[in-house]
Amino acid sequence: MAHATVLLNEAVEALQVKADGIYVDCTFGRGGHSRLILEKLGERGRLIALDKDPAAVAAGRAIDDARFQLEHSAFEHLGAVLKKLGIAKVDGVLLDLGVSSPQLDDEQRGFSFRFDAPLDMRMDTSRGQTAAEWLGVADEGELTEVIRDYGEERFARQIARAIVAARQEREILTTKQLGDIVAQCVRTREPGKNPATRTFQAIRIYINRELEELESVLPQCVDHLKAGGRMAVISFHSLEDRMVKHFMRDMAQGDKLPKGVPIRAADVPQGRVRLVGKPVYASDEEVSANPRARSAVLRVAERLGG
Repeated sequence: MAHATVLLNEAVEALQVKADGIYVDCTFGRGGHSRLILEKLGERGRLIALDKDPAAVAAGRAIDDARFQLEHSAFEHLGAVLKKLGIAKVDGVLLDLGVSSPQLDDEQRGFSFRFDAPLDMRMDTSRGQTAAEWLGVADEGELTEVIRDYGEERFARQIARAIVAARQEREILTTKQLGDIVAQCVRTREPGKNPATRTFQAIRIYINRELEELESVLPQCVDHLKAGGRMAVISFHSLEDRMVKHFMRDMAQGDKLPKGVPIRAADVPQGRVRLVGKPVYASDEEVSANPRARSAVLRVAERLGG
């Protein structure tokens, strides 16, 4: 499947791009959002893009634009990247979370059970532990915890036990091996959904530290936004979206005081952002053209002054 950028127009419109503004695309992917932002920027505008996938960085070299700079970096290092570039504040930050179509459709990456491929699952193939390496050493308790917590898989304990038993016979090195092990443990599943879906999601999230990185970058986005600047975040599963929703809500509410504390209204702690509109979902037309957009949720917040 060719890569289709999810919620392309909705996300970029939410940023309210200024011609001379500075923007950050924290998840370049194949550059769909970045290209549209560049179309809206004037000559003095600037776009910084980040991606930890070497294949995405290589694809980004096709953009020959003096206003554009692509950094090979995980977005949890947003603050360090901006500091290196001498940028203190920006006008907008975009995060398009999850896995891109090129990553899913490249069988050598090991993200999908549709292919019999090496169990890699790393978004940054230049560093870190592969899924196969982790499956070879994790104990049953850790396997259970990861599959249960990150995959929301009710058969996590049975799957973990089966993985430990299977690797005593031979190493688990391919997506087919793992998929077959999981299929023997999952007794029921939603119609049309592969039994291994939740387990593959869980292992991918764990290997790439996806939730830890998201937790790290969200406050950095707020810290580096100018007053009036916006952050737009597209999530693809409930764990991500819950984290984004709660973070934005807490930032909008400000510091909470104990009930009954005598304080003037003017001294009540104010929030750092305001929530912009309601969550945005892909249209029926977009989902029909790109089924992977079905679970996408866009949330937007605007930095307040002060």
